Amino acid sequence: MIISILIAVIVALLLVSLIVGIKNIKRREDKKDVTQKIQKKGKSAVLKEAERKLAHDPHNVQALEMVGNIYYGEKDWEKVWNIYKTLYDISAAHPEVDIAKCALKMGIAAYNLDKNDDAINSLLLSVKKVPDNFDCNMYLGRALMKANTFDKAIYCFKKAKVLQPENNEVNELLGLALFKNQKYRDCLPFLKRVLDDNPGNKEILFDMAVAMTECGMGDKALKVFMHLRPDPNFGAQSCLEAGKMHERVKDYASAVKDYEIALRLPTMPEQIMLQIKYRLANTCIAMNDISKGLIYLRQIQAAKPQYKDVDALVARYSELNQNKNLQTYLLSGTSDFVALCRKFIATYYKDSFVKVEDVQVASESVEIVCEVETPKWEAKQMFRFYRTQNVIGDINIREFHGKLRDTKCDNGVCITMGNFSESAHKFIDGRPIDLIEKDDLVKILKRINMFN
Repeated sequence: MIISILIAVIVALLLVSLIVGIKNIKRREDKKDVTQKIQKKGKSAVLKEAERKLAHDPHNVQALEMVGNIYYGEKDWEKVWNIYKTLYDISAAHPEVDIAKCALKMGIAAYNLDKNDDAINSLLLSVKKVPDNFDCNMYLGRALMKANTFDKAIYCFKKAKVLQPENNEVNELLGLALFKNQKYRDCLPFLKRVLDDNPGNKEILFDMAVAMTECGMGDKALKVFMHLRPDPNFGAQSCLEAGKMHERVKDYASAVKDYEIALRLPTMPEQIMLQIKYRLANTCIAMNDISKGLIYLRQIQAAKPQYKDVDALVARYSELNQNKNLQTYLLSGTSDFVALCRKFIATYYKDSFVKVEDVQVASESVEIVCEVETPKWEAKQMFRFYRTQNVIGDINIREFHGKLRDTKCDNGVCITMGNFSESAHKFIDGRPIDLIEKDDLVKILKRINMFN
């Protein structure tokens, strides 16, 4: 009895396998017939025949596949999407429909129609059924890239690379996905292979330079950025990157050249133009060319009001531009600053003889001890000049007062381009210290003639 049942089961399984095999053979033959029909009769004749069949039976699988193949070859993606969506919808009632192929072509059509969510869903279905399909992995990777899901896109492209190791398009997409995912060191070998095959690919060259910058290969990256400066598409961003790199090493002349090349390009995105003019203005100011820096700051004001701190910079440097001594006070090197401080003391005491005894230069200030003789009095004075525009607190003034006593000075004067705090003003009550803030400092600086 048991043996009879086993024999019956085995026979049934063999029959099922035979039926499935026959169906698969028939499906392949049908596909072959579709291709042969298209080649033999021509597209228009096949379309007419298929349309006649679909008029009687809208769910005729063979006719739908004929039409789908033709539209797919013509890249008529809207029609491809509709045909294969119909095939997918009727697949439950028509087991002869190849779900994997149907989902793949739906996904490719959706991707090209910018229906990215539909593309991802269809391609995921296809890749589950045929994980080793090259086109499916490639298009799914592209769709995931478009969705900024770079880690999953990387997995798809790596799978595609296993399937076609020599395909340079895979190298490009894998390199870009790794780059977008900030895997800068990992992306470099793939981007290099793309450039070896196509040295004129400027997008890959630019991304490679950015990746090299992030990996600490600044010298190589700088050469690439400088090479790309005249490019109409990547020149502006390359000028910006090169300029920033030159600024970091205080090579301001080269940075100015980078930014000026960008401004000569025929077109440039507004955001990059504003960044370049802003950096160019500050670089000019760092080179003590305030007039030129103000030109670019005012251009930014006209194009984009309230951009960053441009309004404050214009107000500050407009004042500096009108007062050469104020420029020296804030921006010049130590020797010029000390010379100005000496002139300040001589101007501060009219009709006096000033003998400088000691000059001490600190990171935040310059301190000068001197003997002052006038027709009416003589005194030992200490001056401290702060270059900062921040508020000076009472802690600094207390320390200054202690130093006055230690050096046995009669009086002291603290000068700042900013202001002193309220507590600092209170501290000097009854003490031999004067505080000079920005407004009074500017008035005195205007009276100083550095050439006398």
